[in-house]
Amino acid sequence: MDPLMVLLILLAGTAGGFLNTLAGGGSIITLPLLIFLGLPAPVANGTNRIALMWQNMVAISNFRHKGFFPWKLGIFWGIPALLGAIVGSQLAITIPEETFNRILAVVMFLVLGLIIWKPKTAPHLKIEKIASNNKVLGALIFFFIGIYGGFIQIGVGVFIIALLTFLTGSSLVQINSLKVIIIAIYMVASLLVFIINGQIDWALGLTLAVGNGLGAWLGSTLAIRRGDRWVKIVLAIAVVLLAGRLLGFY
Repeated sequence: MDPLMVLLILLAGTAGGFLNTLAGGGSIITLPLLIFLGLPAPVANGTNRIALMWQNMVAISNFRHKGFFPWKLGIFWGIPALLGAIVGSQLAITIPEETFNRILAVVMFLVLGLIIWKPKTAPHLKIEKIASNNKVLGALIFFFIGIYGGFIQIGVGVFIIALLTFLTGSSLVQINSLKVIIIAIYMVASLLVFIINGQIDWALGLTLAVGNGLGAWLGSTLAIRRGDRWVKIVLAIAVVLLAGRLLGFY
């Protein structure tokens, strides 16, 4: 690959990984770039998932190193999301998206309001204890989130943060540590579907993964060191940019 192209992919991956780890919507940067570089949309969608998989593994490692690793709850909710992702990946880029995207953009702002203005959190409690009464409800909802994540992935992090805020009432740092576990679990199934169907460009995907991994490390480090305030700032920016793109403003 051309050195300039490699640099462009690494920069886009870093920005995407940073946004995805702190909030969501990073794929709005990386997916269009892959299409711009000449990949058919299904191949770009599959290739992007190599970077997403590595990004979440890096974030999990960093959160775990800092003492944030709710793996039991992550597996419990990750399994139904994995099953949904199999369904969503099979449907990937096969239905019209224009109307859906406009609805999604409006929902994004509602989600942002829920996250920013939710008054009660319990940052000092273990997230597993907080969520004990909502496990079954969460499992059902995460199946449908998995379908969307398997289908297109863009913005799924925002929905997961909103859902985990509702289900757990925990801090955004703890919620992000749980989010990356759930996404990593369902991403395994989603990625396998794209691999089996030959919808992967490995050279571009692995290059992008390097950038996403760096962005994930930066994002998880910022979340741990700066806390909820900075997560909310990045989340708000991500939602506004994503909603604007979905509404066709740019």
